[in-house]
Amino acid sequence: MPMHIETLSLITAIQSLALAAMLWAGTQGGSGPARTSLKLRAGALAVEAGGWSMLAAQAWLHPAQLLLGGNALNLLAHGMAAVALCMLVGAPLRWRSALAIGVIGWLGVGWFGVVQPDYRLRVLWGSAAILAFIGLRVQALLHARPRRITRARAVLLVMYTLSSLLLAWRNGQLWFDLSPPADIVQPDTVNYLYVLFSGMQPLFLSIGFLLLYSETLQREMHTLARVDSLTGVKNRLALTETATQLLAQAGRAGRPLGVLMLDADHFKSVNDRFGHGGGDKVLLSLVASIRATLRAGNVIGRVGGEEFVVLAPDTGLEQALVLAERIRATVESTPLLMDGHLLQLTVSIGATAAEPGERDVPGLLQRADAALYAAKRAGRNRVMAADRSLAERALSA
Repeated sequence: MPMHIETLSLITAIQSLALAAMLWAGTQGGSGPARTSLKLRAGALAVEAGGWSMLAAQAWLHPAQLLLGGNALNLLAHGMAAVALCMLVGAPLRWRSALAIGVIGWLGVGWFGVVQPDYRLRVLWGSAAILAFIGLRVQALLHARPRRITRARAVLLVMYTLSSLLLAWRNGQLWFDLSPPADIVQPDTVNYLYVLFSGMQPLFLSIGFLLLYSETLQREMHTLARVDSLTGVKNRLALTETATQLLAQAGRAGRPLGVLMLDADHFKSVNDRFGHGGGDKVLLSLVASIRATLRAGNVIGRVGGEEFVVLAPDTGLEQALVLAERIRATVESTPLLMDGHLLQLTVSIGATAAEPGERDVPGLLQRADAALYAAKRAGRNRVMAADRSLAERALSA
């Protein structure tokens, strides 16, 4: 059964349109950059389907319409797909670069197709534009965070490599074959294979895009599960994981790890006076004051209510006490304006440091909590250092 360019193009158009509909349906009921990128990818597939449809209907179109319209849709689809991928991985969107590549590519194809017809130069010019779009996507995959090649990224990189090889093969055939085809619609083995392999790309690239979309959503869910929704700092789960990692690193390097446990003094009276909305504003201001005193590498997390923990790598007990006093003084000297009234907030802080070779995160936090409890009992708005007697008294209380 003979193959026809029109039949292959029509099959690809239907496939691309079906993929676009499925991707678009998957974006309903949500928002955010990931879902927006999926919508843009669906739009690119729909535009690509339009280009393939024009090739399928070439018998009813003027050659100039097919040339200019089909290539415009093809280049537009490539640009949209490149921007969608950048958006998904959090890379710069490159709208201007994509637009410039598309316009220059289309003008070159039009020039060598209508003004100064030369099929080989036309294909070479269009291929260069598509390779530039592929370069934008590869750059986004390689430079986006996290800086590692995941399964989805590997699939897409392989597909982009195969796409580049397909373009190189087609151009090589046109320049070095003794009897190359004079146009894409001419019945020829080179054209059949090019259209066939090109028609497979929307499916496989969409699969890779969906794998990357799934990885992105999983990473976002992992992050959201470890962030305190009010203050934006680490929650108890993330803090425990980070403390475990930092404690292991400190043990291997023989370096100390300082731990501070902070609690806002008389916070119940703040909620009673200003309501829970006012209390939330106070907590946000408190976090801002704490962050202003921390150095790079320090970690802050909320363990519940108005209680926070600060992890300070390469910080012994004496340095932890200095840091704690700096935080206490900063909070005390930063009055808050609430409903037209100045609020003087203070904090009590317990400080401790990991002992050489220590791996017990709960025990470390318990010592800091015991020191905090001692600071509260001593009158609040003060810093206390942890020792074993404090921890033992706290455990027996």
